[in-house]
Amino acid sequence: MEQNRKKHKISYYVLLAILLVILYFAYQYYQTNDFSNFVRSETNIYTSHFTRDKIVKYKEKKSYKIESPEYNDAMFYRTIQVKKNQPYKVTCMVKTNHVQAKEEMSGVGAQIAIEGTTERSVAISGTEDWQKIELIFNSKDREEVNIGFRLGGYLGEVKGEAWFSDFTLEEGIPEQNSNWKFACFIFKTTNVTINGKPIQLSVTQSDRRDITNTLNLFENSCKNLSNGKMTADCDIYQIDTPLSQLSYDDEFGYYVAAEDIESQIKDTISAHDYDHIFAIVRLRR
Repeated sequence: MEQNRKKHKISYYVLLAILLVILYFAYQYYQTNDFSNFVRSETNIYTSHFTRDKIVKYKEKKSYKIESPEYNDAMFYRTIQVKKNQPYKVTCMVKTNHVQAKEEMSGVGAQIAIEGTTERSVAISGTEDWQKIELIFNSKDREEVNIGFRLGGYLGEVKGEAWFSDFTLEEGIPEQNSNWKFACFIFKTTNVTINGKPIQLSVTQSDRRDITNTLNLFENSCKNLSNGKMTADCDIYQIDTPLSQLSYDDEFGYYVAAEDIESQIKDTISAHDYDHIFAIVRLRR
């Protein structure tokens, strides 16, 4: 009888130990895979790894980590309710490790993006410590949007690791300022290859004078035609780095997209608060 009680007691403690181990690993799994209503999405399924990281984090909360050992477009996203025709700003902290694009292009890397659209923040590549990125967008006629924290891009795939943390969403108010600020980037040279044919073009000194005069006329016209109710300030930047790539559309042909010039202008844009951006390039002789 005494032996049976001892056996039952031992069995009880063994079962309790097993349950505690199961609960421990279940808790650890929950801690690593609790995405707080974020949906995981990837172009090449079962390629990227999505986790919560309690080691690499910006502050107290665990970061959201995407690891892509092979090229992929992967993101966490959450559906957010928005008001129509309202400006919004999304910010987060991001850290990257060996983020590399499959093809040489801008616009791919660790970024904030609206799922299913080309709306995005700057894209961080390479190995970078924690930094703040932001996406400003207008809801237009939408009542909800899928805000994503992406390792990849609308037009391309990357591999590497990225951590996202400290997300914020702010609702703005429509801009009432009557003083518009313009950034005008003149790309002095165009050096691209189209259909295997190298094309080299340059904006001449005479072109630059014409551009400057036209922008000065634009500034004066805004003020005079509005009777001083609206003004325009145009900052001109001359870019020595050649424009080395163009985007293509079946309907309109080759054109300059944001991705084609982002690397040359993003530092200037980040340091100023511009309402509009012009890119001026020569595309034909």
